[in-house]
Amino acid sequence: MPLNEPLRKNAVMATLYDVPAEDLNEAVAERLAEEDDVQEPDWLKFAKTGVGRELPPEQDDFWDIRAASLLRKVAVDGPTGVGALRTAYGGTKQGSNRYVVRPNQTTDGSGKIVRTALQQLEEAGYVQTAEGEGRRITPEGQSLLDDTAGEVLEELDRPELERYA
Repeated sequence: MPLNEPLRKNAVMATLYDVPAEDLNEAVAERLAEEDDVQEPDWLKFAKTGVGRELPPEQDDFWDIRAASLLRKVAVDGPTGVGALRTAYGGTKQGSNRYVVRPNQTTDGSGKIVRTALQQLEEAGYVQTAEGEGRRITPEGQSLLDDTAGEVLEELDRPELERYA
């Protein structure tokens, strides 16, 4: 048996890079909700998700999905801080409603939402604070993402992802 041949046919371990981000975020959000690792704050029904928004989010599972998305983003881009994550979750604000007279301006996302979700993920043990660098993923957080990615990859029935299975 050659050395570069796997022992088992399906001995491939999936990572968070092997599955689409949206599918991974939904699965991790379900897992976080099952384990009660993150709790939606009371003030969330009144808070906007950024300066360029007019209303609070309408999704029922917004907090779980945002926490899962933050966990993935810290794993991919980490160590990263709240300011960089605010920029990543920001958007654009129109110059004028009536006439298009100036270009769109970029706006940041809500720092309170990002900070509170990161603090809850830190209490759960998935994220840790790196002094002077921001937040980075812990081994427990990385294994949560990778295990969930493996489950998502098995459930996905998409031909373009068949080479990963």
